[in-house]
Amino acid sequence: MGHAIANGLVLIGTGSSVRLDRELDQAVKTMVEVSQAQPLTQRERLHVSAVETFAKGNFSRACELWEQILWDHPTDMLALKFSHDAYFYLGYQEQMRDSVARIYPFWTPSIPLSSYVKGIYSFGLMETNFYDKAEKLAKEALSINPTDAWSVHTIAHIHEMKAEIKDGVEFMQSSEAHWKDSDMLACHNYWHWALYLIEKGEYEAALTIYDNHVFPSLKASGAMLDVVDSCSMLYRLQMEGVSVGERWQEVLPITRKHSRDHILLFNDAHFLMASLGARDSGTTQELLTTLQDASKAPGENCQHLLAREVGLPLCQALVEAENGNPGRVLELLLPIRYRIIQIGGSNAQRDIFNQLLIHAALNCTSGVHKNVARNLLMERDALKPNSPLTQRLIRKAAAVHLLQ
Repeated sequence: MGHAIANGLVLIGTGSSVRLDRELDQAVKTMVEVSQAQPLTQRERLHVSAVETFAKGNFSRACELWEQILWDHPTDMLALKFSHDAYFYLGYQEQMRDSVARIYPFWTPSIPLSSYVKGIYSFGLMETNFYDKAEKLAKEALSINPTDAWSVHTIAHIHEMKAEIKDGVEFMQSSEAHWKDSDMLACHNYWHWALYLIEKGEYEAALTIYDNHVFPSLKASGAMLDVVDSCSMLYRLQMEGVSVGERWQEVLPITRKHSRDHILLFNDAHFLMASLGARDSGTTQELLTTLQDASKAPGENCQHLLAREVGLPLCQALVEAENGNPGRVLELLLPIRYRIIQIGGSNAQRDIFNQLLIHAALNCTSGVHKNVARNLLMERDALKPNSPLTQRLIRKAAAVHLLQ
């Protein structure tokens, strides 16, 4: 189990793959060999098999194996958390919620870590729009343990999705002392704080959070969550017309070494933002070419199988946006916009691609696309009323006579 835990944590972090990391590949092989030489329980065998399957890129099958463990051992935190993260990477929102719902009654208050399960459950509820129930559970968890950064994170998401900007900022300010030292989630919670500021149009304040918290965390850790937070934040600011100076050049050395990873398409898209932002055409081409190769490779890797239909068009759309071809961005993104959920990430994180689509529509002078911006903005305003960002985009559309 030591091997399964150690390898599982590395793999779930999505910063290394057995395909490219010889040391990790050997560690997974050693885990399997050790398991075959010992009289393991069925539960232990399933853990080893799940980690091995995840290492091959078959996230869905790995989740099935972790679920088998939870049928008989509903308080197995390792199986619960690993499956939760893998569902997240797959964009399986209902499964992420229901996996916890099935075992939640078994986590009585006397069981260690039970309050954290409230936080995990609340996140799945939030991603499937059960905002009231999600907030109730997250607040219950925080009443037991105020330093539970995951429950803070759920509430940050709820305020983001409901465009409750004032409440969101006040919540982050009042709770900051409890989560600011909470390892990798501290950076991500600061990212959420910055999203509220971007919504309000307070760009300098958002950049201050980036400079004081987000990038320093990325530089110190190199963790994938810090990578995507940094890239996402800079890209959103650029779409708002904000100059980010040399910040892309600072991010690029960290993202460049992952250009061939292709562990998650979600990560790939953010690495691409960095190489495009830094105008490094060589790294951009390396990422696109190797992703194309991965999409043709045989095997069970779910991300590689999805690359051809979703990952590559999404990445090409980012390139076309950088090259000033908004019409081409629409041609690439409109057919897949409801499939982008399959690359994983949260609703809030994937909103960057919705914004990319709207900005492309706003910049498109072609008559065939003239109503796309109007339709997308009406849709966005209906789903997330009172959003200052949406209102700014509506005003921009009206200024260029796209709204009549």
